[in-house]
Amino acid sequence: MPAFTIDEVVVPPTLDAPGAEQFVEALDVGNIVNTIGYGTSDLAYEPAEELPQFSDPHEPHRMLAASVAGKIVARALYQTHVGEGADTAWIIVEVLPEFRRRGIGAALADAVEAIARGDGKAKALVYTPIPNTPNAQQHLNSPTGFGSIALNADARFLLARGYSFEQVGRLSRLTLPVAGIDRLLADAEKASGPDYAVRYWRDATPERWQADVALLGTRMSTDAPSAGLEEPEDVWTIERVIEADERAKLNPRTRLFAVAEHIPSGTLAGYTVLSVPRQSHRAVDQYATLVLREHRGHALGKLMKVANLAHLARLKPGHPSVVTFNAEENRHMLDVNESLGFVGIANESAWRKDL
Repeated sequence: MPAFTIDEVVVPPTLDAPGAEQFVEALDVGNIVNTIGYGTSDLAYEPAEELPQFSDPHEPHRMLAASVAGKIVARALYQTHVGEGADTAWIIVEVLPEFRRRGIGAALADAVEAIARGDGKAKALVYTPIPNTPNAQQHLNSPTGFGSIALNADARFLLARGYSFEQVGRLSRLTLPVAGIDRLLADAEKASGPDYAVRYWRDATPERWQADVALLGTRMSTDAPSAGLEEPEDVWTIERVIEADERAKLNPRTRLFAVAEHIPSGTLAGYTVLSVPRQSHRAVDQYATLVLREHRGHALGKLMKVANLAHLARLKPGHPSVVTFNAEENRHMLDVNESLGFVGIANESAWRKDL
């Protein structure tokens, strides 16, 4: 068996900078593994789309790569938050199929967990695709009561390392265009009532809504179902919203926002965001969707999703589909998605390890 080496990947300032080839090669490995795991290339991002994420000072990223004979065959990602209470690391290890069962995954896991411990993190969270294993003899039921996974090599690897299985997520796809989108929007507006109105924007957040978007971003980290993962609060401020908008200018993708304004208070009750690649043959990614708890019960989730699909059809038509993730126990949002035509195409599992 050829020896392997593990090195940290230097994040280049630009994709034209010296050494950027290693960064791109490691990203390619991640895309290959994800495409196999989820059974679709819809989640593959280009290097120009990934690079801005690695320069976010509020969400530090690091990447390790394992190489055999000078070729990157596996990578590990480390992400965390900064500030008081930032006790969590999100990690993932991805190994090309032909290089598995050689100790590479274990060595990368050891290295990335050591980074988390060195940063003083209390727990590590892992989200990983659930391979289709139709003949599996044993399964693990999700502790949420929604979904299960095959007890396969991936699951055994995580269990042996001390991770606990916490949640099943669903990857869903909506085929575009949506038939009768204008009628669907009119019906959704009627169902939500006169106290709410949809507002739209593209990319940078209007100054009027920056404080509200900061609140929504913070609540997104605490209000989404996270089972026993105990996802930490991620505090957003107006300054952070502005910084994120500036950083997004470096990304070739376009962000489309649809938000629900609560007319009596003049504040935002919820938001949803679509991330649109520049190539029309690629799938659109559904980012955050949230309705503040105090405004739930008015069908605002469906209103905003339908509105943003209409927004997409107006500004960026021609894309084949939209893809989105939801926790299996988030039955309300799954009902909304299914009513629009979303169909489940894959699943992922979420794991936790106390460090």
